[in-house]
Amino acid sequence: MGQREQVATSLAAAVGEEIGALLAPVDAELLRHYPGDPATRQPVHTVYVPGDTFTAGTVRSWGDQALAALDEHAPDAASLAAVLGLAGELAEPVYARVRAKLEREPVEDLRVDFEDGYGHRPDAEEDEAAARAARLIAEADRAGTAAPYTGIRMKCLEAPVRDRGIRTLDVFLSGLMEAGGLPGGLVLTLPKVTYAEQVTAMVRLLEAFEAAHGLAPGRLGFEIQIETGQAILAADGTATVARMIRAAGGRATGLHYGTFDYSACLGVSAAYQASDHPAADHAKAIMQVAAAGTGVRVSDGSTNVLPVGPAERVHEAWRLHYGLTRRALARAYYQGWDMHPGHLPTRYAAVFAFYREGYEQAAARLARYADRAGGDVLDEPATARALAGHLLRGLDCGALDPDEVATATEGLTRADLEGFAVPRPGV
Repeated sequence: MGQREQVATSLAAAVGEEIGALLAPVDAELLRHYPGDPATRQPVHTVYVPGDTFTAGTVRSWGDQALAALDEHAPDAASLAAVLGLAGELAEPVYARVRAKLEREPVEDLRVDFEDGYGHRPDAEEDEAAARAARLIAEADRAGTAAPYTGIRMKCLEAPVRDRGIRTLDVFLSGLMEAGGLPGGLVLTLPKVTYAEQVTAMVRLLEAFEAAHGLAPGRLGFEIQIETGQAILAADGTATVARMIRAAGGRATGLHYGTFDYSACLGVSAAYQASDHPAADHAKAIMQVAAAGTGVRVSDGSTNVLPVGPAERVHEAWRLHYGLTRRALARAYYQGWDMHPGHLPTRYAAVFAFYREGYEQAAARLARYADRAGGDVLDEPATARALAGHLLRGLDCGALDPDEVATATEGLTRADLEGFAVPRPGV
């Protein structure tokens, strides 16, 4: 052993105590407003179904229609790979997993729509549709046939439809309570949010409902749909969406980009309204930065090009949807909207290809990081979080199997992955 180093200090303990007292309010703010990712599953998509067409068989019907589209337009792995340009080694595992997913869990997140997809109806008709949605969701939850996440999109809180939106929310939530309580995967979506005060109003509504039913404060959360330019940039030049997250008081679960309303708000011509338009990229980048560290997830929008008609047209629509989904995943938008059963094959093909392409490298790097073994890339804790997050997302959606991940990571368990993936609060 060599000579022990002499350790010298100059600062009195009181200095550290003074700094601690000075930064205590900041420490509390960091913990309160930036708790980090909730470490729960995020669905890869949201499917919107109008309130008048939603039935007990909707989820299974979407899966069956998607399987029929595959049977007709891509009946085997080679044909789907040719349409989408999948690498040869990915074709079989991706195709097999897509079919299995459509048979087992075709929809990950279902939203019964009482807004644009439903329109304006007589009050009695919307009341009945909202009550029916609550009953069917409660029944599916008890039977174990519901999508992992299910809920409604109400009308917005702007003056012309405010009372109708509030009533639909009340009828739906009250119906769930009457049927046995709120399901674990309940999701509520508030559309066309322009001012933070509208978020505050939604919080007040949910507080009142919780109080009326003796629910724990904060039990009900909601997604904020970004569909106007004013939701991104306020009149004073500040980021409105950041204010919205703060106004939600911890109840905001997601920010969903509304492709077509937002594009129209900015004057983008209909032919160019798409999720890869520069205006869309700008909006989603602001949303992403505003949500970073808050625990609020960002969702991409949708394409309105439907894979219907002759094979050539279906394949063209599939290539478009696949490309947009892969583009979103590369930009860390891990969720999007699907508007038609025919979008499901390419949603899952894109998601599964994305996670399978990167999983062996991610697993090897994480294993080296865990063992402090080094390698040709010097990874830091933040990178380890991203590597573990990639593997966890792949496991959650079915792109990866637990056994193959355990083998590739040299024995890391899911608990180990979660330990790496969850950042320290406030960072």
